[in-house]
Amino acid sequence: MSAKREILNVDRVNFSYGKMQVLHDVSLKVYKGEVVTVIGSNGVGKTTLVNCMCGILRPNSGEITFITDGTKIEVNRIAPEKVVAHGLICIPERRRIFPYMTVMENLELGAYLPESRRKKKETLDWVFTLFPILKERKKQLAGTLSGGEQQMLAIARGLMARPKMLLLDEPSLGLAPKIVQTIFDIIKTIRKAGTTILLVEQNAREALEIADRGYVLETGRIVLEGSAKELASNEDVRKIYLGI
Repeated sequence: MSAKREILNVDRVNFSYGKMQVLHDVSLKVYKGEVVTVIGSNGVGKTTLVNCMCGILRPNSGEITFITDGTKIEVNRIAPEKVVAHGLICIPERRRIFPYMTVMENLELGAYLPESRRKKKETLDWVFTLFPILKERKKQLAGTLSGGEQQMLAIARGLMARPKMLLLDEPSLGLAPKIVQTIFDIIKTIRKAGTTILLVEQNAREALEIADRGYVLETGRIVLEGSAKELASNEDVRKIYLGI
């Protein structure tokens, strides 16, 4: 059996907004081909962690390393657009699509990197297979889509960049249960296609069902980690996050 290949390493990261410390010595690893989830309640630092991992925020201390094609990239030392260029793509909380542009224009913006542009048609065909509703509505203004459709568009736009790893920040936020299930089914399909995924979620039940491993973040600290099965059977996780 081949050894697991590390693709992301977050090592003892601390981050503060002024005097308020939000992340405390956060460490986690993601291996190639995995779905790893970080679960936690609202306000515990999940989005701050995501923003550090994609280069938008600079940690006060600690290291974040993205390993791709045998090269180690120190995420906290380069600009966010260079992080994207190396294949680490973030789908932010609350979608952040361009509402006054069409669905197709949003998708085309996702394919702005040279390799992505070269393979745009191939990727677009795959994206429309994953999200047939977007093909139907490709000429429609993105801001007129439903919440679930906008989330699909946000994920599809990220896929147009042909990511080596996808960071998903709260993809189920504000969506109806039926749409949430659709989104998580699509995440499973993306993983089967070979994309490594880090999923940051309040919806612990759904996240642990599709993840290989997970971490529990509370008040900016990792308090539990393990396989998704171990976390789903943990008494505290079941009581606090699963409502059992």
